[in-house]
Amino acid sequence: MAYKVLIKPSASKNLDALPDKEVKKILYHISQLKEEPRPVGVQKLTNVEGYRIRSGYYRILYEIDEKSKTVLIYRVKNRKDVYKK
Repeated sequence: MAYKVLIKPSASKNLDALPDKEVKKILYHISQLKEEPRPVGVQKLTNVEGYRIRSGYYRILYEIDEKSKTVLIYRVKNRKDVYKK
């Protein structure tokens, strides 16, 4: 069953700040989450609830809600900035 992918406004702002070439790659990875929310290479986060996938130098952080079959993208940042509070 396909999942619904939602992007929080904060993650949308993150995407707006990135170069177009990188945004295309990231959006491709996000679109793949509709069919498989835990693809090969996904990492479960340890300090917070959620998962992360890599897209070049960028990380896509998201949560999965199994009950409603949704994937919520909450942050997209450069790997050196993604885990800073």
